[in-house]
Amino acid sequence: MMQRVGRINRVSKNPPFDTIYTYNFFPAGPINDNISLKEAAESKIAAFIEMLGNDAKLLTDEEVKSHDLFAKLTSKKIITGEDEEDDPELRYLKFLRDLRDNQIDLFEKIKRLPKKSRSAKKHSENYNSVMTFFRKGKLRKIFMNKGSSIEEVDFFQAAELLEADVKIKREKLEPEFYKHLEENKKEFNAVFMEEGEELTGLGGRSHESKLRKTIKAIIKSKEFTDDDEDFLHDILRLLNEGGIAKATIKRILKEVQGEINPLKILAKIKGGIPQDVFQGTFVKSSADTTGPREVILSEYLIGK
Repeated sequence: MMQRVGRINRVSKNPPFDTIYTYNFFPAGPINDNISLKEAAESKIAAFIEMLGNDAKLLTDEEVKSHDLFAKLTSKKIITGEDEEDDPELRYLKFLRDLRDNQIDLFEKIKRLPKKSRSAKKHSENYNSVMTFFRKGKLRKIFMNKGSSIEEVDFFQAAELLEADVKIKREKLEPEFYKHLEENKKEFNAVFMEEGEELTGLGGRSHESKLRKTIKAIIKSKEFTDDDEDFLHDILRLLNEGGIAKATIKRILKEVQGEINPLKILAKIKGGIPQDVFQGTFVKSSADTTGPREVILSEYLIGK
């Protein structure tokens, strides 16, 4: 598809064309059952990944699946050319790829940063804060002090806060940093206790429990397709495994509050769940959390 669109540049300039339209056609489900075009495309993409490598590993440490790339190729942006909202995942992937290819020494230096790395800068809020990235096995969690409370933030929220121009001054770490860091550590340690409580029916007022009840209330709707039901069952599984950031859950609950239409609730859940949760990055299970609890990096954010 990309090669075909790229050939537009070879079109003769005599006579000139003001507009050139590119059309891509994909088979409907029943037709695809016969010609297997989608599967052929996915197998080719998988072959490219195997031969050329996979940039997505730089971002998530997880292998990108061929159907994820196929979904991007068949997206509204590619097919219609209409503008979509900025895709932060693609933006950060491009940034990392450019860094790797054009600033090799800096990229290697970043790869070898020691654990517990820390820095400080000013931010736009009126309070001081510490954001800490933790890891235990394959579990990743990011916690941040926000005034008098501590919240879990997802990857893209953290990346936006960490993002800094090279001209931004590095500030000095103050004693308050270590106090906030210890508070974040306690919140991360509490994750493992909360899991046991939720799975035994305790902690019923938790945000996870509320979203779980909402999904169980609508999951048998006759308006849902089999794929819809499978999606909701996957979300329930992720909730039980602690695989969805609390900030994401709170945002979804706010969106569905007062809504009674199952289809609208489903749409809001789908719209609020980032795709990386299905790639195993944040999923927690007894197999995934073996190993020590580690602090990977922290940043001290100094309020104005």
